[in-house]
Amino acid sequence: MSLAPLAERLRPQTLNDLTGQQHLTGKGSILRTAIEQGKVPSMILWGPPGVGKTTIANIIANTLQQPFYTLSAISSGVKDIREIIEAAKSQSGAILFIDEIHRFNKGQQDALLGAVEKGTVTLIGATTENPSFEVNSALLSRCQVYVLKALDAEDLEALLKQALQKDETLKKKNISLKETAALLKISGGDARKLLNLLELVTDVLGKNAVITDDAVMEIAQQRIALYDKKGEQHYDIISAFIKSMRGSDPNGAVYWLARMIEGGEDVKFIARRMLIFASEDIGNANPNALLLATSTFQAVTMIGYPESRIILSQCAVYLASSAKSNASYEAINAAGAAVRTHGDLPVPLHLRNAPTKLMKQMDYGKNYKYAHQFDNNFILQQFLPDQLEGTTFYSPQKNPREEELRKFLKDRWKEKYGY
Repeated sequence: MSLAPLAERLRPQTLNDLTGQQHLTGKGSILRTAIEQGKVPSMILWGPPGVGKTTIANIIANTLQQPFYTLSAISSGVKDIREIIEAAKSQSGAILFIDEIHRFNKGQQDALLGAVEKGTVTLIGATTENPSFEVNSALLSRCQVYVLKALDAEDLEALLKQALQKDETLKKKNISLKETAALLKISGGDARKLLNLLELVTDVLGKNAVITDDAVMEIAQQRIALYDKKGEQHYDIISAFIKSMRGSDPNGAVYWLARMIEGGEDVKFIARRMLIFASEDIGNANPNALLLATSTFQAVTMIGYPESRIILSQCAVYLASSAKSNASYEAINAAGAAVRTHGDLPVPLHLRNAPTKLMKQMDYGKNYKYAHQFDNNFILQQFLPDQLEGTTFYSPQKNPREEELRKFLKDRWKEKYGY
């Protein structure tokens, strides 16, 4: 009996065995074609946990029959990178897989540049974070970015059935799968976590068992960690954190913040979510919120744990205790909907740029009124396309700061926008 975890025992060896990601690995897809032609570029695989990033890297190495090196950004440094690059120079090509590449700092990422550019190694980086934020531009420009999608319920159920039918260890237990909802919910779309949870459940239940949702929940509550920063708890707890701040409860906010900190959550992930919250949920009710959130992101990027927990707490308490408004968020949503509904409406002639004589002859910019030449730096004129004239996208909410904005706008626009 293999001692390897179930997820490892069932790891696909070919693209045909891979579940999901057909947009990348299905017949005729861009990545599959590159693999079949043996011309695989350096790449960043971006997607949620447990959707096949490591598996794809292994399949590429097996298919191309090239030396395969792996590093974890959590435990590896520049020295490890240089040793692999030196080894790769004596080979006809090598693949370097770096898990959680977003955790490499700029110096570590820069150490890869020359080898990637010269083709000494084909880099395959895996990340759950947006590479535009977490991978420096020089390295990113030398890589293709492939986005992996979350596995759907059909994919996950197929994995469960495959495990029970094909794994030699599970086949001997004669397990019956009656219900799957709890397995899917707890695994949070992570195939690796799903299979390892299945193995845990079957170990506890023993031979000839029937898997039900109640049985899974009971076992899971006894044996699964409270916080898994790569699984469903990651998303549930950040959701509770955001909703506590939105509900103006600093106590709830710092509790869920502490849960993330104790679980080793990335400081930049937490700070980035507060940065978004400052605009989406507070906005112009308190513009200082965005300034503090920005400063927080910059500070924790420089400092890290353990001291950054204090900075994160200060910001979370401030955001939770601030006046709230989602008016700016609603405004851009409404404006975006108008763009999608009405298409590319023409810019009114008086608002158009007129850098050439021909454009001026066509009345580009004609009758535009320069606001600073009028009292209070304002003059009534049209700024929306004709079809949308008079449409109100931004509606100030009832808090002291936005009431001031409402008074200002109503004084200027009278009844035109309904302020």
